[in-house]
Amino acid sequence: MREVRSEAPGPELRHIFHYGFLTIHFWSIMLTFPAHFNNFTFQEAAKYNKKVMVLDFVTPTPLGTRWGLGGTCVNVGCIPKKLMHQAALLGQALRDSRNYGWNVEEMVKHDWEKMTEAVQNHIGSLNWGYRVALREKKVTYENTTNNKGKEKIYSAEKFLIATGERPRYLDIPGDKEYCISSDDLFSLPYCPGKTLVVGASYVALECAGFLAGIGLDVTVMVRSILLRGFDQDMANKIGEHMEEHGVKFIKQFVPIKVIFLLTVTIYLIFQVLLAIGRDACTRKIGLETVGVKINEKTGKIPVTDEEQTNVPYIYAIGDILEGKLELTPVAIQAGRLLAQRLYGGSTCDYENVPTTVFTPLEYGACGLSEENAVEKFGEENIEVYHSYFWPLEWTIPSRDNNKCYAKIICNIKDNERVVGFHVLGPNAGEVTQGFAAALKCGLTKQQLDSTIGIHPVCAEVVSEMSALRPGRMF
Repeated sequence: MREVRSEAPGPELRHIFHYGFLTIHFWSIMLTFPAHFNNFTFQEAAKYNKKVMVLDFVTPTPLGTRWGLGGTCVNVGCIPKKLMHQAALLGQALRDSRNYGWNVEEMVKHDWEKMTEAVQNHIGSLNWGYRVALREKKVTYENTTNNKGKEKIYSAEKFLIATGERPRYLDIPGDKEYCISSDDLFSLPYCPGKTLVVGASYVALECAGFLAGIGLDVTVMVRSILLRGFDQDMANKIGEHMEEHGVKFIKQFVPIKVIFLLTVTIYLIFQVLLAIGRDACTRKIGLETVGVKINEKTGKIPVTDEEQTNVPYIYAIGDILEGKLELTPVAIQAGRLLAQRLYGGSTCDYENVPTTVFTPLEYGACGLSEENAVEKFGEENIEVYHSYFWPLEWTIPSRDNNKCYAKIICNIKDNERVVGFHVLGPNAGEVTQGFAAALKCGLTKQQLDSTIGIHPVCAEVVSEMSALRPGRMF
């Protein structure tokens, strides 16, 4: 494959890539810009004795941040986010421990530099592990650009596009000069201090949550609603909890300019973190030269149920797919099954995919939101069961009561089958994972009622819900 650039000569590349141009290819499958999940893809392909090449390159952020093999999740996503979320939870645990008899100093300070060093050391070990795995599976890895313009040509039977997404900027004066994104935050060499988070996505609220949790002054600027695409009842409860714990919200505002001042102002912000969404990395890699269709507005690639693009030998998986969930485990499964399918497997099931938002009060979800359930089945055909709960661990330190919350959404016409599962509380991801398997198996409300709960744990609330929630919360 020639290094694909938007300015590359279209007819020549089309000729090189044209299906059937080469009847014998050196590579069976070629992965471009692979993220974490493609380790599973090449491992599956290797099981079938297929020759695999991985092409990987990270364009530095405007501040110059870059990273190693592993993609967004490992380097600037799930892994560092969860570790920093844990740092914030430990701070709360230290405060709680005094009520449990631990003589902890009143002034406990957080060391940002020590945390980021530890996080980056762990990420570095993962990067190295993936390089070792590539070598053990005899996968060829290319991570180079040639400043002299020298190009190499490779051919393959199939190509897998997995370029992922990068944070979006505002296109206003000063955004790239004075703001950071989540791509910069997790390796930031200094404590960000008083921070304005622009955006209300899960990335925005997660970052705001752990920054506040380690003791920073945090404000979130929201254009419209919190957690668009998630259940709004749950999203609003998350916002209320964050506000009650010191995170400030500026609602229905958008920034128009970012400036740097040396003098103290009435509302001094030391760091601006942009978390307004992410854009698919599909526009500058030459897809148009080989005829791959993309959504001109979003940059997303439409694919078949088999993750095949309109070009028969080019496939795509992950966050760049149109209409699919932007979650690492989804892409892992899709990549694994794609390799199995190409060489003898099945398609990926995108229904009832569980996810967790790691805000201070964690939110786990699987299936439909209440809004989507009403839209799909009609309000008269769904029933919502819910319950607040107070984790036992929170009682002694007198932490929030009536803040942790769970609800299930049932389809009345299908034997009250559970079509939506939502929980706010400690370890929500751990709770949700098990119920996701149950939803896959067609879980009903009656089956939940007949399940004996484990006492005393948060998850038992789901087997005890009997109150019908009055009215609709949206």
